Amino acid sequence: MNAANTANVYKNQQIMTASPEELTLMLYNGAIRFIAESMQALEQGNLEKANTSNLRAQDIVREFMCTLDMQYEIAQGYYKLYDYIEYRLIQANIKKDKSQLAEAKTMLTELRDTWSQAMKAARGQQAAAR
Repeated sequence: MNAANTANVYKNQQIMTASPEELTLMLYNGAIRFIAESMQALEQGNLEKANTSNLRAQDIVREFMCTLDMQYEIAQGYYKLYDYIEYRLIQANIKKDKSQLAEAKTMLTELRDTWSQAMKAARGQQAAAR
């Protein structure tokens, strides 16, 4: 088995054993990584790679939008945020505009960091309850 196959097996195992909270964190990290790849590809003039990476980030943002439980008011706020991020990604892709990618990346990074802090707080509460 070569290194790439070993890495894929490890990655698949990580995903299959992750909690829903950890999967959400992985998705945030993936979207941020794809935006960074898109930005780098634009700098290098590789429009095909920029497009592909941007579309992958858009897919993740759409997944976040689809999985929100809209019976909660906070979900409606998150939907508007994700919708705006998706709009920025689409505009960045159409206009080949790195600044719009940067804005989307900043917003997703802030959401990811908030999510990570919430996970740590929840773990702390669970540990204290034991």
